Amino acid sequence: MDRKVIIGTRGSELALWQANFVKDSLADIGVTAELKIIKTQGDRILNLSLDKLEGKGFFTKELEEELLAGTIDLAVHSHKDLPTEHPPGLIIAAVSEREDPSELLLILKDCVDVRQKLSVKFGGIVGTSSNRRKAQLLSLRPDLELHDLRGNVPTRVGKLRSENYDAIMLAKAGVSRLGLNLDDFHVEELKPTEFVPAPAQGVLAIQIREKDTQLFNILQQLHHPEVAEALKVERNVLKMFGGGCHMPLGCYCRKYEGVYQVFTSKADTDEDMPDRLFTSAATTEGLAEAIVARFSPERKYPAKVFISRDLPANSYFRRAVQKHSIEVEARSLIRTVPIMTILNPYILQDVDWVFFTSKNAVEYFFELKPQFIKPVKFGVMGSGSEDMLRRHGHFPQFVGESVDTADVAREFAGIANGSTILFPGAESPMRSIHKALSADTKIIDLPVYSTMREECASGTAADVLVFTSPSNAEAYFNDNLQDNHQKVIAIGKSTGKKLDELNIEYTLPFSPDEVGLAEAVFGL
Repeated sequence: MDRKVIIGTRGSELALWQANFVKDSLADIGVTAELKIIKTQGDRILNLSLDKLEGKGFFTKELEEELLAGTIDLAVHSHKDLPTEHPPGLIIAAVSEREDPSELLLILKDCVDVRQKLSVKFGGIVGTSSNRRKAQLLSLRPDLELHDLRGNVPTRVGKLRSENYDAIMLAKAGVSRLGLNLDDFHVEELKPTEFVPAPAQGVLAIQIREKDTQLFNILQQLHHPEVAEALKVERNVLKMFGGGCHMPLGCYCRKYEGVYQVFTSKADTDEDMPDRLFTSAATTEGLAEAIVARFSPERKYPAKVFISRDLPANSYFRRAVQKHSIEVEARSLIRTVPIMTILNPYILQDVDWVFFTSKNAVEYFFELKPQFIKPVKFGVMGSGSEDMLRRHGHFPQFVGESVDTADVAREFAGIANGSTILFPGAESPMRSIHKALSADTKIIDLPVYSTMREECASGTAADVLVFTSPSNAEAYFNDNLQDNHQKVIAIGKSTGKKLDELNIEYTLPFSPDEVGLAEAVFGL
C-alpha cells in the first residue's frame, strides 16, 4: 500500500495500547500508519455515570465523524463501546482475536472476607458504573453497596488504592493489555460463563469508510472471522433488545466442541434481579432471535417449582424464580447425620489436598475441628461446596465448573496427581473423582456423614422438579410417579445417571449450582 494510514484513537492508555497494537499489526504486513488522538464525549464528561450521558456512542461518535470527514483512515474501538447501528458510509472491516472476556474484582486486602461469595466483606463498597455489572453483582451479593466509578483503567485502580472503595470491578482484557501490577490487591477472577460480560467484550473493532475497498482488502489479513461469527450473535441480541452499552445486558457466545454456547443475563434496571439463560445450537442462524424470544414479557412461567434442597429466603435460586411469581417448594428428601465425633490427627499429617464432593462433606468435616500440621490445598466439586468452604474461612484452590463429574475429575487429576488427597464424604461414596487419579496418588477416604431417606418422600404437584443429588432423585421416585405435565431438572450428570436408571427424562443445566438451576428453569 503506497499511502500512510491515519489511525484515529482516544487518548487513554488502554485506547493507545489498542491503536498501537493495530499499528504494529499493519507494520507486520507492510503498511505504514500513524496515530491521531481524538477526545470523545465519554472522555470529557467524567462526573456522570454512563447511563446519564445523552445518546449512544459516547466513546465513538467523534472518531466516526472524523472518519467520515476523511481526516483519519480508520478508527480503533473497543467493540463493546460501539452502537449496534453504524453511521451510513462506515463499516467494521476487521475484528481482533478475543482477549479473555472475564471480569476481575480487585479487593483491598483488609476488605477481604473469604467466607463471603466473591470475597468482599459484608456490606462492602464496590465501584463500577456498569449497570450490567451492578445487576449481576447484586444478584450474587445483595448486601453490597455499589458506587459509580469513572475514568480510565489506571485511574480506577488509583481510586481503589486511595481507599474510596473496598473493591472495584474491571474487564480482565484491559488489565492484561496494560500489564498492570495488582500484587497489592486480592483479585477474584469471574469467568464469562459465571459473570456474563458485555456483548463483544475483549474484542477490538477496526472501522473504516465503506468505499475504501483498498484498505478493506488489506485489513482482511487482520480479520478473525470465527470471532466475528460469535459477535454476530451477541450484537444481534443487543440490537433486538434495543440497548446500548448502558443496558443491564450481558451476552457471551463461544464455540465449544463444535457447538455454539450462549450465556445471557438481562435485567430491567441495575437493581433488578437479572434473568439468565444458557442455550446452545449447531449454528448461529436464528440463534439471537431464539434467545430474545425466551425473554418475551408474554411468555408463561411454571406456577410452582419443587427443589430437593432446603433453601434460605435469600438464596439465588429462590429469588430468581420468585421474581416471576413462581412458588418454590424447597425440601430435602434425605437426612444426613454425622458418623464421627473425634478426628484422629494422624490422618491429616501427610495430606496435600482435601477434596469435597458436597457441601455436607465440608460442614461435617469442619465440625470435627481438623488441625493441619502443614499447609493444605482445598478442592471442591462446585460452587455450592465452595460457598460452604468459604463460610469456614478457607478458599479453594480448585473449583469444578462442569455438570459432568468425569470432566471435573480429569481437571483435578491434572493438578493433584501424585499427591496425598483426603476425601471427607458420605459413608458409601461414589468415588467418582478417584477414578481419574494416577496410581502414584495416595487416596484417603474419610466418612464423616451418613445419608438416610425420609420414611416417606411425599410427592408434589409442582410443574418442575429439580433434583440436587442422586439420593434425592431415588428417594422421590421410589414413592412417587412423575405426572405427565412435570418437567425434571438434574443438577449434574451423577444425578442424571440415576434418573436414567429410573427412565425419567430430564434437563441438565450448564453449571451445577443455583445459578445454573435457575437458568435451566428459565430456559424450559
